[in-house]
Amino acid sequence: MKTIAFFNNKGGVGKTSLVYHLAWMFADLGYRVVAADLDPQASLTAMFLEEERLAELWEDEGVTTIHGAVEPLGDIRPATLVSLNDQLALLPGDVGLSAFEDVLADGWGKCHQGDPRGYLVVSSLARVLVRAANDRAADVVLVDVGPSLGAINRAALLGADHIVLPVAADLFSIVGLEHLGPTLRRWRQGWQRLLATRPPELEHELPKGELAALGYVTMLYAISAQSRPTQAHHRWMKKIPEVYRRAVLDLEDPAPASVETDPECLGVLKHYRSLLPMAQDARKPIFRLRPADGAMGSHARAVHDAHRDFEQLARSIARRGGVEQ
Repeated sequence: MKTIAFFNNKGGVGKTSLVYHLAWMFADLGYRVVAADLDPQASLTAMFLEEERLAELWEDEGVTTIHGAVEPLGDIRPATLVSLNDQLALLPGDVGLSAFEDVLADGWGKCHQGDPRGYLVVSSLARVLVRAANDRAADVVLVDVGPSLGAINRAALLGADHIVLPVAADLFSIVGLEHLGPTLRRWRQGWQRLLATRPPELEHELPKGELAALGYVTMLYAISAQSRPTQAHHRWMKKIPEVYRRAVLDLEDPAPASVETDPECLGVLKHYRSLLPMAQDARKPIFRLRPADGAMGSHARAVHDAHRDFEQLARSIARRGGVEQ
């Protein structure tokens, strides 16, 4: 089983939609998938479930969301998984998870003091993911996290085997990469030091915390009359390989000239702007839209293109990430 987190500290790049569509595509390809919502905004959960179902989950005392699973502060509970089909399950998010931020930050400090409880707190999200994967005999866990460099994301990413970075071709994503790379290295080095000095009586299995970048996905957006000129869009796109290589991979050798020739680029996705409202109304990924949903003519061709693009991306992530069926 592999755990793959999707992370960018700059919001609005389409990260949650990417996780949603890849979860369905991996399931369609025959993988057993858990989609885990570790973003306190619970946006991924809202994409999968209608509001009525979501309200039932949060109000049902018998349901354990991600927040309820870690609420014991050190020990963990089995999270309630929502089965979407035989291949795909959702680990629901919870807006209450934001209250866990300070607890995790305090736990990190306790680790530095040699307190075993600190290690249990910091590793709790990672251990919930492992338990959820075991419950479903999953091949892959796809994790959505929020756009921040806070304690929740640090703890979530410690439990990931790989990190995929969705990147838009704009100034803010480029600047985000500049900050993200050094932060990942600092978190990795800090956790490795803590693992080396862990209390000998601590019997729980702790995450390795390698925080390895698997690659990036370039998210392309349609250029409207109100947006930046196409020339500026391509200018930022050309910068992605060099900035990713230097800031994230910490390499100084020359980068490829474009994302199309960059082996670190896992895929290039369109915005599929006209299809998204249809998909949201139909409660399905865009590559499953049918004429009955309104996908006719040029929209039908776009649905076909979307299926091809997401299938290629899923296969690329599975191959590079060592995901096995």
